[in-house]
Amino acid sequence: MGMKIVGKGVQRLDAVAKVTGRARYSEDFFERDMLVGKVLRSPHAHAKVLRVDASRARALPGVEAVLVPGDPSWRPFGTAGHPWSLDPHHRDAQDRQILTDKARFVGDAVAAVVAVDLLTAQKALGLIDVEYEVLPFVLTPEEAMAEGAPLIHEGRDRNVLSDFGVGFGDLEAEFAKADRVFEGHFETSVVQHCHIENHNAFAFVDTDGRIVINSSTQIPHIVRRVVAQALDLPWGRVQVIKPFIGGGFGAKQDVVVEPLVAAMTLAVGGRPVRYALTREEVFIDSRTRHAFKMDLRTAVSKNGELKAIGIRLLSNSGAYASHGHSIAMAGGGNFRSLYKLDAVKFEPRTVTTNLPVAGAMRGYGSPQVFFALESHLEDIARALRLDPTELRLKNLIGVGYTDPLTGITVRSMGVPECIEKGKALIRWDEKRKANAQQTGDLRRGVGMACFSYASGTFPFSQEISGARVVMNQDGSITLQVGATEIGQGSDTAFAQMAAEILGIRFDMVHVVSSQDTDVTPFDPGSYASRQTSICGVAVRKAALEARDRVLAIASRKCGLDPAELDIQDCLIVEKALGREICTLEEVAMDSYYDRLHADPIRADVSANVRNSAIAYGATFVEVEVDLLTGKVEVLELYNIHDSGRIINPKLAEGQVHGGVSMALGAALLEQLLVDPATGRTLNNNLLDYKLPTILDTPKINAAFVETCDAGGSFGAKALGECPVISPGPAIRNAVLDATGVAFDKLPLYPQAVFEKFREAGVLGAEALAR
Repeated sequence: MGMKIVGKGVQRLDAVAKVTGRARYSEDFFERDMLVGKVLRSPHAHAKVLRVDASRARALPGVEAVLVPGDPSWRPFGTAGHPWSLDPHHRDAQDRQILTDKARFVGDAVAAVVAVDLLTAQKALGLIDVEYEVLPFVLTPEEAMAEGAPLIHEGRDRNVLSDFGVGFGDLEAEFAKADRVFEGHFETSVVQHCHIENHNAFAFVDTDGRIVINSSTQIPHIVRRVVAQALDLPWGRVQVIKPFIGGGFGAKQDVVVEPLVAAMTLAVGGRPVRYALTREEVFIDSRTRHAFKMDLRTAVSKNGELKAIGIRLLSNSGAYASHGHSIAMAGGGNFRSLYKLDAVKFEPRTVTTNLPVAGAMRGYGSPQVFFALESHLEDIARALRLDPTELRLKNLIGVGYTDPLTGITVRSMGVPECIEKGKALIRWDEKRKANAQQTGDLRRGVGMACFSYASGTFPFSQEISGARVVMNQDGSITLQVGATEIGQGSDTAFAQMAAEILGIRFDMVHVVSSQDTDVTPFDPGSYASRQTSICGVAVRKAALEARDRVLAIASRKCGLDPAELDIQDCLIVEKALGREICTLEEVAMDSYYDRLHADPIRADVSANVRNSAIAYGATFVEVEVDLLTGKVEVLELYNIHDSGRIINPKLAEGQVHGGVSMALGAALLEQLLVDPATGRTLNNNLLDYKLPTILDTPKINAAFVETCDAGGSFGAKALGECPVISPGPAIRNAVLDATGVAFDKLPLYPQAVFEKFREAGVLGAEALAR
């Protein structure tokens, strides 16, 4: 293994294709005579569909089919991007229909049209007459659970999807003997992913009678299964192809458009049909982040040692289950790998309402829970007159800690180094001292927050990944992985791993970046920050297997034991002497064309990973707050990570920049607004939904503390989702440092901040008079 490529910032494989426009996304592919599908959506938040009259739409020239609820071949299905479970009790709720006869949110799909072009399809939608029985609706968990509230789904008592919780230790005993008990209430808002590429797919029936779907999905193998279930077909009757993806962030870890587009092609005899959401439709009928309401109660000793914590959580799931209760459970599980506690009681409740559906989003519940936890710890530190960094350092778990509920063991933990690095970078002590005696309308403050995050989903779900290596005649390799590249750079990291193991140049690894369920090794998809650390295990395994075959052939050529040989810089060498035996190309050619022993070098493997490396980190931030306008400006920000060994520093820094920018939006601007009188979304477009622009985004600084975790491939741990977790509470804590006002709800947009200042009495009469 002569070439050291892992750890270098090589250029990502798809960079040129993407910046030059040569990368082909789902909407760049066309079939001959492609038809267009469009959906008629309910104007009511909750209503029974009594009758659909599609006669006028069907009579419109150019309309090829109109689909209405009630097709007897359709089956209920779940949309969450989770691996299938052999245990029926561990499966996602199957509460969706391809078209519904009961609308559960404004925008629910009640009919669909397939036409020769977009204009005809849109015109046909206006010709469909639907008779509704309008029902009462609820938008908050409290309303949904109230006595007499309308039942959104049959069989869900008080609209509760699940209230399963976990814990350990004697919580009440710890509270009884604690020196201090602190309580706090925190809330986060509904936000949307806002990926550049809208959800879209096209489908047709191939010559062998199988449905082929080309889709912008993170989870092609799961899409295949769910479409087959929804249409009551054998799973092998469906083929899913995933090309380049224009962002997903979890919204495409749900099966959103594919069952309907498959039904559309069947309705027109297998002709190709494209179904693409508009941006407005993405806002209301893809997925959002769950809004959480959290009550925390913590027992603390007089010297600042955390003893026990109880968390009660209400999660607003929207109209359907999607990922359901698993997001609340995941958010409440990650913090247990960060702080020492003698007792924990986590009581989450996920509730169905008549909002747009909430699902997976970058961080999977952790941004909400860590906002509450790290804000709560800041309040505790202030009450105990401790430096916030001191409180956290005092309570960190250590290497070797095993979670009593999951059995996951911490094998590396760089949080102390992250905190020390963050303090030095932002000049923590100096700025806290300087800010202590501020006056005037502009106030500055510094804040920090920590996080922990698991790599992958074990033990709650299986962690299987697949990889295939084929050596070409010139010694280069073709690498296929089931893990989906969705913009995060995983294909580049995999190529680096394979190149280093096989002793070849990086440009000699040809990664097949698209996935096709007919030919791609099985992998559930891109989620849970599992790509590099989990799927990399399969890549490593395949590359090592191919390497062993190379050395076996070289051994036959030279008579030396394979253990005495190595591959260095595309050469087979005798390790002890450094002597060249032959070139890798010669070995590859022999494997193809040796008349007696031809057997091309390849490896096709799966890896079943049964551990979870825990990633850690911290955010340090300085803000300036305008007391008169409520505007919070981030002046300086450092996002510091212990993500194990960094495979590619350039890509890692890019992940941090992207994640932090999403966190800044959620902390300061973003919230999906709904009219309480109608349930209609008020800002389902990129003009009214306030995303931070480049002018709103400060310089984002990334830093890393490298550890090496035996649980991950090449020592790597999660990174993709981690940057979005801790900026929110760090900003909140910096505002508290600047103004003395503690905020308990995100986002901190100017109006809310100003009103809180007025309520807290920060603004004197003179300031208000101005």
